[in-house]
Amino acid sequence: MLLHIVARGRIGRSPEADLVDRYLKRISWPTRVSELPDVGGREPAVTGQVRRVLLDEKGEVLGSAAFAERLGRWRDDGVREARFLLGAADGFDDAARGEADLLLSFGRATWPHLLARAMLAEQLFRATSILAGHPYHREG
Repeated sequence: MLLHIVARGRIGRSPEADLVDRYLKRISWPTRVSELPDVGGREPAVTGQVRRVLLDEKGEVLGSAAFAERLGRWRDDGVREARFLLGAADGFDDAARGEADLLLSFGRATWPHLLARAMLAEQLFRATSILAGHPYHREG
């Protein structure tokens, strides 16, 4: 299953970009990052079975194991792509939220866009590690 991050705004060359790259390179699943301008631009076309996950302050707060379980279930159900959308500064409107398969939150704190992207990349690595039985993730 493809793990596809679609983010508003450009990350450029930055410490956050280095973190995103570091984690995405460690994931054994196929990954892709698409950047859109802050305003305008179109999300890449959806082809096949896709699950859309919006990172949103109103979303569900999932622990790492529960997040991994959700990804694993989608993979096992034949989903071809899990698409993670990070909005612009004002987030998503109610229509976009209504079209999502999952609203995901990294807690009730407000996170800078670039840190949220790095946190997402790390959680994707952690989830795929959990599913592979790799010892990276430790609970308890």
